[in-house]
Amino acid sequence: MSVHVEVDTTSGVPVYEQVRTQVVAHVAAGRLRPGDRLPTIRALATDLGVAPGTVARAFRELETAGVVVTRRRTGTVVADDAAPAHVTARHAATAYVRAARAAGMTPDEALDLVRGALLT
Repeated sequence: MSVHVEVDTTSGVPVYEQVRTQVVAHVAAGRLRPGDRLPTIRALATDLGVAPGTVARAFRELETAGVVVTRRRTGTVVADDAAPAHVTARHAATAYVRAARAAGMTPDEALDLVRGALLT
């Protein structure tokens, strides 16, 4: 990975979330493009001075969100369809779902709000 990732271990934001959001930001900004390879979990964990499981969690969440894909022979790379606009929208959607769930909204209530917002 040719972009810089750093973590603040004194921050209230979990380290895995710091890694995840920085990778998403790099993709959204075009500094990481589809097919770009991320460092191995172990290498990035060593560079950041964190446990490999922390980086692994960030990579899992990135893969779940469709930002990266992991293949046996190529490692973890930025997904082909990880267009910056799509990544930003996916990230916003994930954050919205978390907020809606925290507010106790049903899926239908949450979707109604999105449909309403799309009408504006």
